[in-house]
Amino acid sequence: MRRGGGTAAAVVEALGELADDAVAAQLQRYFKTGPGEYGEGDLFLGVRVPQVRAVLRAHDALPLHEIRALLASPVHEHRFAGLLALNVRFTRASARRTWDDAQRAECVDCYLAAVRAGRVDNWDLVDCSAEVVLGGYLYDRPRDLLYELAAGAALWERRVAVLATFGFIRRGDGSTTLELAERLLDDPADLMHKAVGWMLREVGKRVDPALLTGFLDRHAGAMPRTMLAYATEHLTAEQRASYRAAPRHRATG
Repeated sequence: MRRGGGTAAAVVEALGELADDAVAAQLQRYFKTGPGEYGEGDLFLGVRVPQVRAVLRAHDALPLHEIRALLASPVHEHRFAGLLALNVRFTRASARRTWDDAQRAECVDCYLAAVRAGRVDNWDLVDCSAEVVLGGYLYDRPRDLLYELAAGAALWERRVAVLATFGFIRRGDGSTTLELAERLLDDPADLMHKAVGWMLREVGKRVDPALLTGFLDRHAGAMPRTMLAYATEHLTAEQRASYRAAPRHRATG
């Protein structure tokens, strides 16, 4: 693939050349785009993730206004490409030798605008971006924003809040994950049960197993079954059985 064309139009053209109707139909089923499903109405070209990443490597220096154009698209792969480009821009602005906090803040503003406009609206879009941009930016800053997002009505904003903490977990800090998990024990969405359980599991794996088991000791009986299953996946069979057998009770606090 030839390089060049640092514009949204060039990315859209390159992705269009890879479009596959059969793959698009598969992706629309996989990402639940039917009536009443969480991805209702989303549009797919039928370009798989490795192909999107390859396109971005060939168009890897998009200015912010071109990223915004991709994020405004109704096409899923365009928005995915925009988020990957935003990750690149944020990561480069965060490099030790070229640290640019103003550019980092611009990336965060761009990201939050897309989230609040409902453009980061499926689990793959959240999961590829939240930990890089928000997790990277908020690690050494106040994290009130994540608590605001986690308290919102929009499923994807709540998932952004939880997945952003992966950026903290990778740096050895599980505190915000645990606090958000406690607040989200009674979240109604299965996709949130999976996200919270996954991040709890990562706290146990990457930060301190005792933080995970301590949380489970207090809350296993109030955790949705899916959340509990994800959180305990890497524990011993005996531990998993013990936490599954915890008396059921409602979340409090």
